[in-house]
Amino acid sequence: MSYVGRSEAERKRMLETLGITSFEELLRDLPPGIVEKGPLAVPGPLSELEIRAHVGEIASRNDAARGAIGFLGGGMYDHYIPSALPRLVFRSEFLTCYTPYQPEVAQGTLSVIFEFQSMIAELTGLDVANASLYDGGSAVAEACLLARAHTGRPRVVIAGGLNPNYAQVVRTIAGADHVVVLPAVNGRADADRVARELNGDTAALVLAYPNFFGIVDDALPALCQRAHDAGALAIVCAEPLSLAQLTPPGEWGADVCVGEGQPLGVPISFGGPAVGFFACKKELVRRMPGRLAGQTVDDKGRRGFVLTLQTREQHIRREKATSNICTNQGLLALCATVYLALLGKEGMRQVADLCFQKTHYAAQRAKEEAGLSLAYEAPYFREFVLELPVPAAQVCHFGHERGVLVGVDLGRFDAAWSRHLLVAVTEKRTKAEIDRWARVMAEAVRAQGRVPEVAAR
Repeated sequence: MSYVGRSEAERKRMLETLGITSFEELLRDLPPGIVEKGPLAVPGPLSELEIRAHVGEIASRNDAARGAIGFLGGGMYDHYIPSALPRLVFRSEFLTCYTPYQPEVAQGTLSVIFEFQSMIAELTGLDVANASLYDGGSAVAEACLLARAHTGRPRVVIAGGLNPNYAQVVRTIAGADHVVVLPAVNGRADADRVARELNGDTAALVLAYPNFFGIVDDALPALCQRAHDAGALAIVCAEPLSLAQLTPPGEWGADVCVGEGQPLGVPISFGGPAVGFFACKKELVRRMPGRLAGQTVDDKGRRGFVLTLQTREQHIRREKATSNICTNQGLLALCATVYLALLGKEGMRQVADLCFQKTHYAAQRAKEEAGLSLAYEAPYFREFVLELPVPAAQVCHFGHERGVLVGVDLGRFDAAWSRHLLVAVTEKRTKAEIDRWARVMAEAVRAQGRVPEVAAR
């Protein structure tokens, strides 16, 4: 594709083909005020140095999150990324690679995929993992499609506590008429309601571990068993860092474990891109979406890697394809692979423990400094929900003006949660930062009526 502009003769021929005499005629039906008719107020001519300074000044007017202390969560998390990671990931051998259809020229890429799969399988406690998916939400949806194909049933039950964004993705992809999203009760799945919803049409029960509110629900193993008793698959959407501390879902009954891999060395990057992971029992591997890299030997007995399974419609007959996913998030899966390799088992445990300890310290400081209490009394890992005396949107606005992103206003997801604030504390947050957050929370609560009204966003 040429990026050189069109010549005058080419532009004239294009206009003649359209039956008009000038480019302006293409704009004649636009409403008034849309088209700028006068010359733009562009300074210049400027030197390169002056242009850089000018553009830099304009960019500095943006509200940069890096200058604020962040306690945001709800799906994307501000974890530390070791400096060695980008040095390895951004090597040209990885940046220039493409889908490894030809194993003889893609051994590096295939070996990375194999390592990623192996690590995810170990983290989740399941037999096999794929090369990755787009993000956590699409991974949940693909797991539901797998369950439908495996059971021959249409219905999906989502227990309370799944990320609302993920639930919406499932409703969009799997069809809202066949998806039942149950409300959480006291921040957890309602076991009795789940039991009533499981029936002979149910293909899957979807559980979150920890859930959207940061809660680790000890009822999940029993709920998995109830799903199996009803002939349905148990799908667990798990947070990968927590699995360094918690019992892997595969060890307590999950048939499929999916989730968002962004906490594993992937930068927030304004909310994306992200990387989904997908692991399952070996009996389900033929219905697993995407691709699977495997280890083999060549005709000389040397170790090598190939694409063992490809179940997308580009590779096999469409009626036998399990997914129309076109690619895996190779570069971001590479980030996760390097992150896991750099930290190792002990490093992962240390990060998870820091998140756990600092989160509980923050909850205690919120109680001491601002008199705030948890909305749900339950074990939690890296996030917790505070119940506020004022709308959470006001507190978020108050903190933002003081350089502290205090948390996520849950009123954005449900009006009933308008006074609930979701707070995430990663290993990056220092004691001084947490103490400052607590003081800002206390100031916001004391201000109450003097905090300006803002609409939930």
